Amino acid sequence: MKRLLSIAASALALTACATAHAQTPPVVSAPAGSVRGVADGDILSFKGIPYAAPPVGEMRWRPPAPAAGWQGVRDATEYGAACIQPTPYVQSIYSADLGRTSEDCLTLNVWTPSTTGRAPVLVWIHGGALVTGSSKESLYDGARLAREGVVVVSINYRLGVLGWLAHPDLSAESPAGISGNYGLMDQVAALEWVKRNAAAFGGDPDNVTIAGESAGGLSVLYLMSTPLARGLFDRAIAQSAYMISTPELKAARLGAPSAEDAGAALSRTLQAPSLRVLRGMDPQQLTDRAAISGFATFGAVDGKVLPGQIVDVFDQGRQARVPVLAGFNSGEIRSLRMLAPPVPGSAADYERVIRERYGDMAEAFLRLYPSSDMGESILATSRDALYGWTSERLARSQTAAGQASYLYLFDHGYPATDEAGLHGFHASELPYMFGRLDRTPPRWPKVPDTAAERRLSDAMVGYWTSFAKDGQPRATNAPDWAAYGEGRNWLVFRDAPQPATALFPGMFELHEQTMCRRRATGTIGWNWNTGLASPPMPPAATGC
Repeated sequence: MKRLLSIAASALALTACATAHAQTPPVVSAPAGSVRGVADGDILSFKGIPYAAPPVGEMRWRPPAPAAGWQGVRDATEYGAACIQPTPYVQSIYSADLGRTSEDCLTLNVWTPSTTGRAPVLVWIHGGALVTGSSKESLYDGARLAREGVVVVSINYRLGVLGWLAHPDLSAESPAGISGNYGLMDQVAALEWVKRNAAAFGGDPDNVTIAGESAGGLSVLYLMSTPLARGLFDRAIAQSAYMISTPELKAARLGAPSAEDAGAALSRTLQAPSLRVLRGMDPQQLTDRAAISGFATFGAVDGKVLPGQIVDVFDQGRQARVPVLAGFNSGEIRSLRMLAPPVPGSAADYERVIRERYGDMAEAFLRLYPSSDMGESILATSRDALYGWTSERLARSQTAAGQASYLYLFDHGYPATDEAGLHGFHASELPYMFGRLDRTPPRWPKVPDTAAERRLSDAMVGYWTSFAKDGQPRATNAPDWAAYGEGRNWLVFRDAPQPATALFPGMFELHEQTMCRRRATGTIGWNWNTGLASPPMPPAATGC
């Protein structure tokens, strides 16, 4: 009996010790400062860590400055504030309560399996048209990815007018003579923070993958284009990115006013005649009024931060030469119907407009997007012009640069999406690749809690994290993913991953020819002005 009591006492002591250890908050001493996080089973998380100084007051519309240090141990158990964004007046499947917003928002979050290892790092850049979104969105919880041996970092960056305004007076006060692109410079500052601090969280600063979806994917293209980010990442993942034409800082070109002129026009609309007045405006009111006025949020080609149009940077071989994983979703425009023109009254009207707009390219267009199902053809046209062409162009460019490139199509649906006409909708891959099928926003079509959905998610988690580890996507009990290469290889995610080749024959060539002819004019841009919304096609040009 005494022996049994002794064993029981020892077991209780060990349990108490283990419980106390599990409840001890993890503390990391990093170059940026010491932070206290949360232990969730085998994963440690640290949230709301500042990577740059608050861009407030006179720091509004200036490049990010280093964050101030702190004494002692900083609490890192809660997300920081989301960046200021327009007040939402309508709800969508993407709507979520982001809690507090603030101009003081340049923070990041870290999930790590261990603070003593040297794991690959995946830096996630959220989407939202460079206008909305936050690293705190529940979809972006990094714990599941971290369990595969990857350190996950998610970042905030300045949005809308506060992050992307260019203005002649801002350029005049800048030592570099430029303005705009503040949100992009924030992203670079976050990557610099990762370079300095990743090792303290168990990450390898020399093995960093940048990843993002939608505007996060566009940001990946910006980061691959800017010289400021050279050496800060080793691989790139671009999900539903769009390589559209970008306003130039000083000159009206490709159908868009200069970014400075657009900023000056906004200041007149706001009746803000000086930078002092603009910087003195309430950030929420400024953001709302800019959005209502139609201020378009994009980067600006300034010759320094963005040295040229993205297509030109890639065509000239000036982009980051890193392996890429890129792709898009079959139903991108099903949840973004504002990007597609209305269906004409008849098939004859559809064909007439296409022939008027596309001229010698009309037959190729109609083979891909026939009048037999105008609704589906219109959705596919906008999808391909924005996302499909971009994904394949990125894979082709990096392959030509000697880098392994992996291309995918997400064509998965489930009862709730298909019943709502949202099969493969924009961003619908995110719960699967993050391994967070239960973390979707309230209006998101509910993902079934089934073994089949979890298997698909496990495969995507495996592919994404293995690519972050060594540049080769692979997953347990899933097919090999061949590089794009000369075979034009793809991987299609339906109910399970399926290898494919030469997906959508002719799609890339049509939209590449469209871009090339428009670029040659110098006066027509390329974005969602496609199909029925296309301007008349210019004639064939040299180099096209």
